[in-house]
Amino acid sequence: MLKRSLLTLAISIAATLPAFAHLDPAEHGSFAAGFSHPLFGLDHLLAMVAVGLWAAQQGGRAILTVPGAFIGTMALGFAAAVAGLPLPFVEPVILASVIFIGMAIALALPVPPVAVAAMVGFFAVFHGHAHGGELGGAGAWEFAVGFIAATALLHAGGIAAGLALAHFSGKLLMRIAGAAAALGGIYLVISG
Repeated sequence: MLKRSLLTLAISIAATLPAFAHLDPAEHGSFAAGFSHPLFGLDHLLAMVAVGLWAAQQGGRAILTVPGAFIGTMALGFAAAVAGLPLPFVEPVILASVIFIGMAIALALPVPPVAVAAMVGFFAVFHGHAHGGELGGAGAWEFAVGFIAATALLHAGGIAAGLALAHFSGKLLMRIAGAAAALGGIYLVISG
């Protein structure tokens, strides 16, 4: 029953992905534009959920510190972009983050939580810089609050899914979810 419910949820989410779009800040407001931003790009969506899964896989304090490290350094990357500081290889590193984090989950790498936080923090700078680079006509700080809120919700969804998967499958389904995220990243590299 639970597996059928999870499958139905996954199919429902996947079916709605094409409906997401970047909102026009002038029409919808800067917060709404920022909130929709991580939901629109499959690379951001996969990475945010994978961070939550990896935090859940680590357990303990990592459930808070790993997403916290991501959000904090993502905000720094956003601020750097708004300030006009260049950052090379933004898109390739974002795609690498999806593949790397997915593989780390799939392989259940024995990495100390502080190192996990540092690794996701590194990748988050690039995610934040991408958000800042695509700001457009939005008000910077309202936009930032929006994408930070969406990112936190995606992390929470990944954590909840990871804890549920670990509880019901002895971590096997979480490892499969990590592999699926990595394959999604590889698909994005090949198709992009």
